Amino acid sequence: MEIRVLRYFLEIAREGSMTAAAEVLHVSQSALSKQMKELEDELGKKLFRRGSRSMSLTEEGILLRRRTEDILDMVDKTTEEFRAIDDLQGGDVYLGCAESHLIAHIARKIKHFKERYPLFHYHIISGDRTVVLDRLDRGLLDFGVVVEMPDIDRYQYLELPGADRWGVIMPKDHPLAKKEAVRVDDLYGEELICSEQSVEADIPRWCGKKADRLNFTGNTNLAYNGSVFVGEGLGLMLSFEHLIQPSAENGLVFRPLEPKLENKMYLIWKKYQVFSPIAQRLLDEFLNPADCTATKKS
Repeated sequence: MEIRVLRYFLEIAREGSMTAAAEVLHVSQSALSKQMKELEDELGKKLFRRGSRSMSLTEEGILLRRRTEDILDMVDKTTEEFRAIDDLQGGDVYLGCAESHLIAHIARKIKHFKERYPLFHYHIISGDRTVVLDRLDRGLLDFGVVVEMPDIDRYQYLELPGADRWGVIMPKDHPLAKKEAVRVDDLYGEELICSEQSVEADIPRWCGKKADRLNFTGNTNLAYNGSVFVGEGLGLMLSFEHLIQPSAENGLVFRPLEPKLENKMYLIWKKYQVFSPIAQRLLDEFLNPADCTATKKS
């Protein structure tokens, strides 16, 4: 199974048409069709449902598309790393980040790093802990920034300074906006929005068994999206402070939880990770204790 053929397959899957894919790839339709027939023969499975004007993937084709995307991401990342060996003016580094204002520490480090390596490029993938760890474990990320202490048997980490404080995002005319802080009893009967991960882990840490009495009617992993729903009157959102800036335009306010609930953030990477030269130098920058807490665990 050649990388070139996998690229052909992925382009057909994206375009939904052999003709359109052939135009994008600058190959003949007959040659492309022959390559796909040989790929199906090699795998012993039909990959496409062929219509008169379009093509769709079979279940086996959908599986191959997922695997192909991962394979090609890894191939492209490896190619970039080898190119960077001869040019340490730059290179590419991939980071997966949970939402947090604490990533400002990462941004400052990268800003300083780019002054010395002007051709350095960073790629940020946003997602919750599950998304970040999955991509990190598959080798698609160099570093992750996650909430909660990582598994020290699998990862090394740096603890970022500071903490994210929890609170409630609500319309400024909501009755709870008159309070300086919100307690769990204040939220009974309210429709609530929160990330699924936090509903399972953080909220019970705050209010124990009382969490079972809270009415979570919506889940979101992006605070901005959740704030839009709050603005439309679809509930109150439990989230970190600073992710949404209250303003006259959005008509929202933030009130902290009482008792206080906070989360630490961690920069993590796999144990025994083999970094590209530019990623290794960025790690050295992160390990400089001037900005991040020197809590490296091996």
